[in-house]
Amino acid sequence: MGHGTPDNMNWAGLLQNLLVVVHLQQVICGSVRFSIPEEQEPGSLAGSLSKHFPPQYQLLTQEYLWMDKNTGNFYTTEQKMDRETLCPEETKAEECIILHNAVVGPSGDLIQFPVIIEDINDNAPHFQNSEIHLRVSEDMTVGTSFVLDDQAQDRDAGQNGELHYRLEDSDGVFNLKVEEDGPLIVLVVQTALDRETRDMYHMALVATDCGSEPLSATATLIVTVTDVNDNCPSFSADSPRNVTVPGDSPKNMLVAQVRATDQDSGPNAAIVYSLSPKVSERAKKLFSLDSVTGYIRLTQDLQSDNSEVLLLNVLASGHHCPPADTQVTVSVLPKANQELTIKIGFIAEHQNQTMVLPENQPPTVLAILELEGDSSSSLAIESDVPFTLSPQNGKYLLSTSKPLDYEMKSEHYIYVVVQGRSAEGSVIISSRRVIRVLVADVNDNAPLFFQSHYQLEVEENNQPGMSLLKVSASDADSGYNGRVTYRLDKHTSTIFNIAPETGQLSVSAVLDREQQGVYKLTVFAQDSGSPPLESVATISIRVLDQNDNAPVFLTPHFIFFIHEDVPPFAQVGVVGVTDPDEGENGNTELHVVNSSGPFVVDNTEGTLRTTNNLDRETDDRYELYLLASDHGRPFALTSTARVTIFVEDINDNQPKVILPSSNSSCQTVSPATIAGTIVTKIYAIDEDSGLNSEITYTVAAPESVQNSSPFRLDSRSGNVTVAQQLLQKDLGMHHMFIVVRDGGKPAPLYTTIWVNLLVNESVGPCNLDRAPTWTGTSDLHQTPSKAPICEGEDTRSAQLMLSVGLGMMLVSTCLLVATVVLYLKQKRRSLQQNKRGHIEENEIPLRLKDKYYSDD
Repeated sequence: MGHGTPDNMNWAGLLQNLLVVVHLQQVICGSVRFSIPEEQEPGSLAGSLSKHFPPQYQLLTQEYLWMDKNTGNFYTTEQKMDRETLCPEETKAEECIILHNAVVGPSGDLIQFPVIIEDINDNAPHFQNSEIHLRVSEDMTVGTSFVLDDQAQDRDAGQNGELHYRLEDSDGVFNLKVEEDGPLIVLVVQTALDRETRDMYHMALVATDCGSEPLSATATLIVTVTDVNDNCPSFSADSPRNVTVPGDSPKNMLVAQVRATDQDSGPNAAIVYSLSPKVSERAKKLFSLDSVTGYIRLTQDLQSDNSEVLLLNVLASGHHCPPADTQVTVSVLPKANQELTIKIGFIAEHQNQTMVLPENQPPTVLAILELEGDSSSSLAIESDVPFTLSPQNGKYLLSTSKPLDYEMKSEHYIYVVVQGRSAEGSVIISSRRVIRVLVADVNDNAPLFFQSHYQLEVEENNQPGMSLLKVSASDADSGYNGRVTYRLDKHTSTIFNIAPETGQLSVSAVLDREQQGVYKLTVFAQDSGSPPLESVATISIRVLDQNDNAPVFLTPHFIFFIHEDVPPFAQVGVVGVTDPDEGENGNTELHVVNSSGPFVVDNTEGTLRTTNNLDRETDDRYELYLLASDHGRPFALTSTARVTIFVEDINDNQPKVILPSSNSSCQTVSPATIAGTIVTKIYAIDEDSGLNSEITYTVAAPESVQNSSPFRLDSRSGNVTVAQQLLQKDLGMHHMFIVVRDGGKPAPLYTTIWVNLLVNESVGPCNLDRAPTWTGTSDLHQTPSKAPICEGEDTRSAQLMLSVGLGMMLVSTCLLVATVVLYLKQKRRSLQQNKRGHIEENEIPLRLKDKYYSDD
């Protein structure tokens, strides 16, 4: 096999993999484990590997955490960790562990470490059904218990998922008991139940978790008390006791109706009527009793010429009850006394001998009654009814005594009897006539709401189409007059709807408290009469806040400027933040994050303040982030804003001279130096910025002195140049007192330096024993001093300067004399040459002759 064949490559790959496995030892660190609560904000410190392993660090799985490769600290990412999502439901009682792999150390060891996701109370309990129904028999003894199968669920773990239950609005009739073994919720009967007193209980079953800030859920527990047969029939007080029957009454005529009641319901309230076995055969032969309705009727036509009194003992029987009894006395009048007849002439509307009268009519004549056959007898009305009989020319007017009210009584029976007198003078009723009056309903009652004002609270972010409440109104009228429909005011927001037939109010859109927190609705209940009548109720809906809005900064990037000389706790600027939620949901708190700068947030005023002194020369700009967090539940919402702070310079640094290095420095200048040559340079720096750092150089001397100096100073560059050709008089030491100023306002800062220049033929080193002394004014901010530049303190230097000056004067005199002598001699020679010029104009000068010819 040659080099580079596939077999060689396979062996090389296997060897490489083996080396990698040997090098990257996977260490599952049992002692290295970290814990972090779920749902942490991005950038939260979760732990650090620096205490366990040396750098460098690299996290291989970065979905939920990221790691600083230098420090080993790892932080949460934008992807929040939700324990209930990361860990399955079946591990609720165990730890939620996420394994992470990282490469650590200089040798690149591969480690695996667990991160335990700690539970926080971020899930409220939840009932599967909002209503729990239970049926309980009214004969249940005190202490009887019932297991409630509908329990709340909580996705959290530990105490956050442990639930406690309580019962509200039970009025002491029921109590809760929780069996720890189950756990089972048991409803216990505390007091005796009576369906006839109360047949339904609405209670609130509240489940609360055990978190530090507990969350709860509520379900409506509806207990229906079912009936048992614990009541027996009894006859009503209005059941008839005495009845009179004419002797010529026809078969099947209704004699009377007995009425009994049973407070039980359903089959337990069924009543069976029967005649007692003690009833006479004669009575059994003449009368029949309907076992269901209690109607007593004649079984045959009566043709009785004699008075007769029959006793009927009626029994009302219920299930497993002893029968109740009542006695009805039936008086049969002799037929001979029935020759008198009552003739009725109807005036009011009538049908089948029944008059129909609209309600609310004033007293009205209904009919004219006439008694035929006996003028000694009279007509009268039995019982207390709103009708009267008035004699009128041998006849009787039947009228209403007051307006009739359909809602009070829709049907009236008028018993008109014929009264005569016996020989003894007692009143004898010889005949009777029953007149039926039906009251016709008119639309005289408007619908009436059970409540004139409804109040409702509903949380925002509801489901569209959610039912809110049901309004209800009743109308005492009948038929269409009592048929009620509902509608909302035409100015009501279109998001609210009400069912016309049922009065069910619903909302078709999602409510947003920040847009509108309170709604006031007007609802009308209208009947179907002609004309229709209506009534009004109001509904107040208060939208409850949810923490659905994060804090909002006025700008995502605040930029502030502040002078560096401000004292600690000075205000940098206002950092405006708003949260449209209300209460704790809108209560925001600001913190500085991701910055070690000397700044803190004053939450009482919403301002950013300094904590220490600032120095622009150390830090001229700060970048930091503000975290705004509300106090909402179950989750706090946050937002961030960037803040840039520019530290503005003040003139707090005077210039620093770099060159010359000291006031004793000295520079030798040759007298032959050409004018304009730079002989030295003053170089200074200023740590301030802007105008505060712009440097100018000036000589602290009167202008006349500066003009006489052989050296010039450039105020901008600091260059010292030779102003003119150096003369003999310029030999010696020159001291220039330089003021170095910045451009600060209102007063510049300055420093001074001596520039010492020695004009000398010798260019050897120049040294000063001591620095010159400034004797001028101490105020060097602006105006140059008019005092002497310096005073020499060395007597020998003064004498030397005097000698040099005298010597230069003597030399100058000698040079002047020599110049005059040379000028005169040159003039004489010119005159002589002019005289001989025409003879010797072709001759070579003597010096040339001497040069080209010799004695040879």
